Amino acid sequence: MAGSITLTIIKPDAFGAGKAGKIIAHLEEGGFKLVAARVMRLTLAQAGEFYAVHKGRPFYTELVEFMTSGECMPMILEKAAAVSALREAIGATDPAEAAAGTVRKLFAESKGRNAIHASDSDENAARESRFFFSETETIRS
Repeated sequence: MAGSITLTIIKPDAFGAGKAGKIIAHLEEGGFKLVAARVMRLTLAQAGEFYAVHKGRPFYTELVEFMTSGECMPMILEKAAAVSALREAIGATDPAEAAAGTVRKLFAESKGRNAIHASDSDENAARESRFFFSETETIRS
């Protein structure tokens, strides 16, 4: 039986530092199945649209600039309760507060350069997945 899906993005800091393979391996070892992936560089318009939910918040401009600063790697992952499982696997936004063994504790530099994005709800996972991938670009169980 197929699990649910979630979207994650290996952010420019981690991708540029050559940590993508280690992050993917860590997630696969945690039971996630990679069902879609691509490497891309977001434009300002794309990053602004993707993070529009944060528009008006103090960190919005910095986030958009950061996400367009280099290549990133959006991915769709599958696992039972994928959204909550991934949020647990990546850890707190601030790597100093993240639990041992989480992606951010292992690979993030700081709260602002925190290596990875994860959808925060099933609804956002579906919307965010459609932002980056068409249905024909995914491999589902």
